[in-house]
Amino acid sequence: MNEVKVFILEDDKDLSEIISYNLRKENYSVKAFHRGVDLLKALQEETPDLILLDVMVPDYDGFRIASILKSRPDMKELPVIFITVKDAEEDKLRGFSLGADDYITKPFSIKELMARVKAVLKRAGKIKKEGVFKLGDLEVDTQRREVRRGKEKIYLTPTEFKILECLLENYARPVSREYLIEVVLQKDVYDRTIDVHVKNLREKLGKEGQAIKTVRGFGYKIEL
Repeated sequence: MNEVKVFILEDDKDLSEIISYNLRKENYSVKAFHRGVDLLKALQEETPDLILLDVMVPDYDGFRIASILKSRPDMKELPVIFITVKDAEEDKLRGFSLGADDYITKPFSIKELMARVKAVLKRAGKIKKEGVFKLGDLEVDTQRREVRRGKEKIYLTPTEFKILECLLENYARPVSREYLIEVVLQKDVYDRTIDVHVKNLREKLGKEGQAIKTVRGFGYKIEL
């Protein structure tokens, strides 16, 4: 379950800051650009999970950038939401013809934008469904208490599953051994007991087990 990355192209710096702030509150990684050329340059270095594109940017308008993205095999499936004051039907149709996943017109509420962002990311499989975490090729269903790699079911003990769930809920944040003992085991045990459970969990998860990292002198965290 990697951190979701969102790129923003918006020449209104105040609006860009507001959008960035609210996305970060949702724990998204955000990079904002005010010129199309800077966005295109950044895309040569890394690929985000979603781009919010302002249509009316002076150097490269959003339509032109979307056209460039969709012409590239490695970018054509990249989710795009257009943000614009242009609310004419022909503009919306043009946006969708260029592969836009959504189109929101200014002015809009931040709550509406956040809802649309989440909806697009869910459709693209970039964020978890309710009660389901993605970890590499694994799907961790916290409601059914199941871990699967495709059709293969990976059998964990109840304690191992609770440890995995706790680490995923605190993705990329260190979790102390004491916290794991209190929340998962709920009894007085040695720190070493948690270490043994984590060792077994790593082995059962295969390559994804490497995502469970030891935080020396503290505990563990999970991060791909």
